[in-house]
Amino acid sequence: MDEESPSSRKSNEIEHKVYARVGLLGNPSDVYYGRTISFSLANFWATVKLQPSHHLIITPHPTHDLVQFSGLDHLVNRLQSEGYYGGVRLLMSICKVFYNYCNENNIELSKENFTLSYDTNIPRQTGLSGSSAIVCAALNCLLDFYKVRHLVKVEIRPDLILSAEKELGIIAGLQDRVAQVYGGLVYMDFNKDHMEKLGHGVYTPMDTSLLPPLQLIYAENPSDSGKVHSTVQKRWLDGDEFIVSSMAEVADLALQGQTAILEKDYSKLADLMNRNFDLRRSMFGDDALGSLNIEMVEVARRVGAASKFTGSGGAVVVFCPDGPPQVKLLEDACKEAGFVIQPVKVVPSYLNEDDLKTLPG
Repeated sequence: MDEESPSSRKSNEIEHKVYARVGLLGNPSDVYYGRTISFSLANFWATVKLQPSHHLIITPHPTHDLVQFSGLDHLVNRLQSEGYYGGVRLLMSICKVFYNYCNENNIELSKENFTLSYDTNIPRQTGLSGSSAIVCAALNCLLDFYKVRHLVKVEIRPDLILSAEKELGIIAGLQDRVAQVYGGLVYMDFNKDHMEKLGHGVYTPMDTSLLPPLQLIYAENPSDSGKVHSTVQKRWLDGDEFIVSSMAEVADLALQGQTAILEKDYSKLADLMNRNFDLRRSMFGDDALGSLNIEMVEVARRVGAASKFTGSGGAVVVFCPDGPPQVKLLEDACKEAGFVIQPVKVVPSYLNEDDLKTLPG
């Protein structure tokens, strides 16, 4: 049997790009049957390429999956700054979850093989959902390669992505994955009845043009945000009255935020963003949030801007209600504090015709 020519293989290549995401309101209540509003952030993204091949190959990234070092000091420094894990494990996990889902749902897959590779420019540990962006892009490649996009409903794809991450011990909620599957600006309701009856939340895309100009602040060397949920989740499960009522209020901020955005009531939006962070801080405590993360929020507040975490720490989303002069003050303050600041670019929804056919109604 003749080997495919390189040019022929190239023409069969599938590539998907998935963007970082910003939790605008309601996080982290998605883990607690709450509500959130999130959007896709065009500033950063992950790409996954799939190419037909004789064997199934997961290609390590030359930077993120480094296994060759100049010496022990290089290896140790690398582990201290980047951790043990790159993206290969993410690609392997979504392959397993996708295969099992198709098996369980009688979706027949061809016997063809492929090579998967990835790249990303999403800064690490910034709460911008870098891991789930890689997983989501890989899932999109698999859906297209096996031509089953119309058989896997858009609404359940976030659950598949989350399952792949849970396989690896990554603790997270659904909102990031919903934002990255849908693209654009999405209001999400994770009401317990919906979740138990449907197996997913109720997701409502919104018009991205309704958003005011926003800023993104992040630290070059953020502290790890992975331990933030730990004690709060246990207290919530134990019925701690303060945590249960506070988390319900956080969820209500997203509901109010949906109305504020639809009505372009941006002063209300600013109040809701600030309240979101204050509630998170009162529940989690300063030690869990980390002094660097708190300082990013405070830098914005000192110039009169509204600010909150984009996720569980590492970056904040900021709204300057007084416009460009206030943004300039914020840029100067960030420069002095050593933080990176960028204008937020929002990605419109990127669901295609096949995706839309799987949505209800």
